[in-house]
Amino acid sequence: MLTEERRVDAATAQDGRYPRPQLVRADWLDLSGPWTFAFDDEDRGRGEHWERSGALSGVIQVPFPFESEASGVGDTGFHPVVWYQRTVLRDELPSGERLILNFGAVDHSCEVWVEGRSAGRHEGGSTPFSLDITDLVGDGDFSVTVRAEDDPADVAQPRGKQDWRNHPHSIWYHRTTGIWQPVWLEAAADVRVVQLHWLTDVPAGEVTAQLRLSRPAPAGSTVRITVALGSETLASVETTIAGREAEVPFRIHRQTNGQAYEELLWSPSHPTLLDATVSLLTPRGAGDVVTSYFGLRSVAVEGGRFLLNDRPLYLRSVLNQGYWPESHSAAPSADALRAEAQLILDLGFNATRLHQKYEDPRFLFWADKLGLLAWGEAPAAYAFSPEAIRRSVTEWSAVLDRDRSHPSIVTWVPLNESWGVQHIAHDPRMVSYAKALVHLTKTVDPSRPVISNDGWEHAASDILSIHDYDHDPERVRERYANREGILAAPFTLPGRRLIVDGEQRLDAPIMLTEFGGISYTENGPADAWGYSTATSQADLVERLRALVGAVRSSAPLAGYCYTQLADTGQETNGLVFEDRRPKAPIEELRTIFGA
Repeated sequence: MLTEERRVDAATAQDGRYPRPQLVRADWLDLSGPWTFAFDDEDRGRGEHWERSGALSGVIQVPFPFESEASGVGDTGFHPVVWYQRTVLRDELPSGERLILNFGAVDHSCEVWVEGRSAGRHEGGSTPFSLDITDLVGDGDFSVTVRAEDDPADVAQPRGKQDWRNHPHSIWYHRTTGIWQPVWLEAAADVRVVQLHWLTDVPAGEVTAQLRLSRPAPAGSTVRITVALGSETLASVETTIAGREAEVPFRIHRQTNGQAYEELLWSPSHPTLLDATVSLLTPRGAGDVVTSYFGLRSVAVEGGRFLLNDRPLYLRSVLNQGYWPESHSAAPSADALRAEAQLILDLGFNATRLHQKYEDPRFLFWADKLGLLAWGEAPAAYAFSPEAIRRSVTEWSAVLDRDRSHPSIVTWVPLNESWGVQHIAHDPRMVSYAKALVHLTKTVDPSRPVISNDGWEHAASDILSIHDYDHDPERVRERYANREGILAAPFTLPGRRLIVDGEQRLDAPIMLTEFGGISYTENGPADAWGYSTATSQADLVERLRALVGAVRSSAPLAGYCYTQLADTGQETNGLVFEDRRPKAPIEELRTIFGA
């Protein structure tokens, strides 16, 4: 039983393995590792009750998709239905009032059984879910079985870069099927915190904790919140709560000093994170204790500039596919996520655009910790249909719920390059959909700018972003020399309109959010390509210096995003190879992309 005296480690001190870094519990069991596994190409498993029969004879390493070598399977063919099973030993279990089974992500839909009895279902290939399995577990060891279904031909799914063909082509990659983010068990109280958000009002020095509970708190329940920076307590508040949701506002009094309030603010140069402990107590004494963290910072757009903490900040970003050759969309390890964030900073960037993928929250922890700004972008569905819209909006809402307290995320991108809204320039339904996504996002999270459709064909967008892969520095310099010329051009370089909404604000910052894409490879695949090609390392550096210099010379541009961080399959236009080795001395690259 948890009590108010129980102490847990600070969330900012975690090592990056815990799968839900802003709501941490002390007692948990990582279920990564070998599970039994089987393809079910004829979809016989349900009828034959594989959840009870032990019919799974293969082995897979969770949480790697079976398409990847890291999974131990490495089969990239079409297998729309797959099964997993693992035995959990009783003496492994964390001890607590309730036992919660958590999944980071299972692509695309799944059903879960415990000891052959259904524990629940979930749809959404990139979103987390939790199941209370306490009443399904007996006194001994027990089995967990997962059936996952992912139709490769279903273009109404939010697919991102997953190829619908058998072999990757152009800018698409191998599919991700089944479990691809961590699975873990944790012990928790019956009345417990299931979601925790932090709303920060920087000028006022006020913070609001938003709590959602597993069930309504009994009358007389209290919540205590303590906020600290290292050993210094910055705030402590205790209040009674009732119901299933609660908001607890409090002040950080150090922020009332006008000369010193910036000392606690989070920024790339000073990524200050504040630790928080949330203790929930009920009248019978049982309670829940979680640790969390947040950053004090504000984001806005004004006067054609991007503002962080009310100061203009030029964004130097890199496109990040979040894809590894050995493990595909799943990170090869928790340490690899930290290394990825650090690599981006070492290359001289202050931001990354997480492209066509809802990234593992453990990466966002390191972005928060190290001071890397991030753009949260949705993986696209390719169809425009009621089903595609339902799925996309459901997943987008779930990810806003999951990620909106990360200080590193500074921009939301629900659509990219009109994927899934291919005729937005002519179809008012698609314009309405793009605007609806912006307004939905701002309803849930009014604290960040939203790019309605990154690249072109903007509607209700807070930033006018442009994709331009012209490899001639002089043409780029001329095209972006003045703001009036950019806005007056009837079409962007790919022949797309910049704006498709008569109400679009024209004072929004303008950013070049995809450019470059210069290919350079030592021994790349036969179908290696980029938007232009360097013939040597020296040629690559020269091209980069000239092109980035042309972009940086543009006074109207408020930032950029270079394509891309790492080679990905046939796309050999990364600044580093697939194994993350820089293609040129990192010091030279840092002088090109750094401040």
